[in-house]
Amino acid sequence: MIGFLGQLLTYVVPFLLVLTVVVTIHELGHFLTARAFRVKIDRFAIGFGRAIFQRTDKHGVEWRVGWLPLGGYVKFAGDLDETGVPDRAGLEELRKRIVATEGQGAERAYMYFKPIWQRALIVAGGPFANFALAMAIFTLIFSVVGAPQSPARVMDVSDGSPAAQAGFEKNDVITHVNGRAIEDSSEVIRAVVLSSNTPVNFTVERGQAIVSIVATPVRTMVDDPVGGRVSMGRIGLALGSLPNEVRRVRYSPVAAVGKGVEEIGDILGTTFKYIGRIFTGRENGDQFSGPLGIARASGAITNAAVAVNPDPAVATLNLLLTLTHFAAILSVGIGFLNLLPIPVLDGGHLMFYAYEAIAKRPLDARIQAAGYRVGLAMLACLMLFATWNDLQKLNLFKFLGGLVA
Repeated sequence: MIGFLGQLLTYVVPFLLVLTVVVTIHELGHFLTARAFRVKIDRFAIGFGRAIFQRTDKHGVEWRVGWLPLGGYVKFAGDLDETGVPDRAGLEELRKRIVATEGQGAERAYMYFKPIWQRALIVAGGPFANFALAMAIFTLIFSVVGAPQSPARVMDVSDGSPAAQAGFEKNDVITHVNGRAIEDSSEVIRAVVLSSNTPVNFTVERGQAIVSIVATPVRTMVDDPVGGRVSMGRIGLALGSLPNEVRRVRYSPVAAVGKGVEEIGDILGTTFKYIGRIFTGRENGDQFSGPLGIARASGAITNAAVAVNPDPAVATLNLLLTLTHFAAILSVGIGFLNLLPIPVLDGGHLMFYAYEAIAKRPLDARIQAAGYRVGLAMLACLMLFATWNDLQKLNLFKFLGGLVA
């Protein structure tokens, strides 16, 4: 029982806390944008299933918290079908019903009678709110706590590795990777792990000399403390820094914003690169994760943050900082996912609006419904694939054994 409670506190609670914050901000993005355009809203919900909290405000909006905190939604007045985008016949039916019950002109408060650009902004408000959350977190961290910076110094070179064959030597300092300047050793790792079987150009300081080295990472199975057992590119370098080389740089508020934009760009760039490599057959997709993988990652982050310093106060601060940083990364991921042009996601609705803007009429409801079913099937397949990856990486039986130990 104690083991189960420990696993629950380590894995499930941090995951749910972070996910709930990110989802709430996402839905608030939709909600606040809709309110700015005076759109009538029926419900704002976080979580699914039976309500554990429910209240209706003076504007008639039902605020609801479900017992299963794995998502959320905003229900706009007048939703006619599962796609949330009525066709021309559906719009006319809705207009007649509104006029009959609320009077002429009342339809102007309904989302589907708003201009396309307003509807598009309402739909995009969720993902943009996720990016704004990530920006706020990164800006706060970089301006208050600072960003760690340490030279990417080669502490060891594995015998027979691609790095050894390419000519790396101990105490080399990597200054550029594929022409990009390196501020921290983590940037080298990020470039290498997604470059299996692809040559990488390194610029190295060796004493007073500048040396160019080309090494090709090989795909290797590794036990990552956060991601589990995954395959990634490795070249056989152990990177580190001398004690006097490690520093934490604090940025001014303006510079921190720029650094935050750069961080979000790096996350999105890495995501696009990984997806592109999957489609070209250079990655097998085993780094995709679902809820199980995210829960494991949050648990690993929790353990690492607490283990850094035995002092309870310092450990708590480390934990809060680490989980906040994790929330920013997850927020970028959810914002990106929702912008994919898949029906049922925000990007799918934007795709329907783009058609409406070009064709001057909504897409036929039957086509929208078919798209919805295809999109749902695609999401289900993606979730099954991600869950299978998680089970493979987690060693499910070992994980469950730990829960009941």
